[in-house]
Amino acid sequence: MTKPTPTTTDESPHGGWNDGTNASSGGAAFAGLIDALRLAQDRIAEAAAPDDVVREATRSLQDVAAALAPYSVPGSEQITGHRLDLPGRGQALVPAFHVDEWDEEHATGRFRLGRYYLGGNGAAHGGVIPLVFDEVLGRLANTGRRRARTAFLHVNFRSVTPIGPELRLTARFSREEGRKRYLTATIHHGDVLTADAEALFVALRPGQP
Repeated sequence: MTKPTPTTTDESPHGGWNDGTNASSGGAAFAGLIDALRLAQDRIAEAAAPDDVVREATRSLQDVAAALAPYSVPGSEQITGHRLDLPGRGQALVPAFHVDEWDEEHATGRFRLGRYYLGGNGAAHGGVIPLVFDEVLGRLANTGRRRARTAFLHVNFRSVTPIGPELRLTARFSREEGRKRYLTATIHHGDVLTADAEALFVALRPGQP
């Protein structure tokens, strides 16, 4: 199997999984919308605002929902999650992962966790760590190969993963056995290993969703 040329942030200025084939539906305006949504999530998590400010913010969010409601489309046609050129594929569930290098065998990149992902005492919520691992390992598992889905993901929490500073994630494709694909990954804060993971992805049979 021929490897793709590794993608770097020089070739993918937005820091996403840009393979040269993804459509940029929504344009730059959509990228700005998702950035604003991520910021709003953090600001809501941080805020201890008075009631009148909370009510006004609630009305603003309701207005946004109402403005977008007429443009609802089926999942296969939506933009969010399909913008491979954007960190997080243009959705705000997973923290924005900025790809530095990527080919069929490995991926490296950076991300930060805002207050939206706070568990307590400056530490990230434990649930977000498997979420980030699954996002990156899933993308790597499918690079240059037919589509696969997560069958197993084991995460070891080695140290506190902090909220705020830049974190580095490295993922590697270990081996393939029939339909089974084995991968590993680590998260570091500086020189400190905060978490590592091993995963199994299974290639879909023809016709499987």
